[in-house]
Amino acid sequence: MFSSLKNIFKVPDLRNKVLFTLLMLVLYRAGASIPVPGVDFQAVKQLQKAAETQGTLGFLNLFSGGALSQFAIFALGIMPYITASIIIQILGVVVPKLQEWQEAGAVGQRKITQWTRYLAIAIATLQATALTFLFGRGGGGALLGGRQAPDVVLLPGFP
Repeated sequence: MFSSLKNIFKVPDLRNKVLFTLLMLVLYRAGASIPVPGVDFQAVKQLQKAAETQGTLGFLNLFSGGALSQFAIFALGIMPYITASIIIQILGVVVPKLQEWQEAGAVGQRKITQWTRYLAIAIATLQATALTFLFGRGGGGALLGGRQAPDVVLLPGFP
């Protein structure tokens, strides 16, 4: 088994892929532990306790790797990109230009990928804004079983 692990680092292409994967894991874990600027740390602790006891919030926290209960910068995870990809795939049946790109080969696939990324940024912005308002205004009743969510976000201009 150890000889197989040694061989991974002897092949340059395989070594680069393994190192890139490890770097991305470290980067994601770092981003999942850095809280969003302007957040009250005591309220984040209260949110973490609520995530342990509440089913829906705990379930959403599971998908974000624990980043949602920490109100971290990577709390959305990969969900916006997956959602955008599904939307683009469904629109490919309806929108003639997307159908044309799907049939165009590599060039069309690059255009579809580019538009998927644009849509993912838009979806991430909408989801981040919704989470900020949900937790910032204390309207987390849907997630916390009818109780009011802790005021997590302390942004200028919030009442």
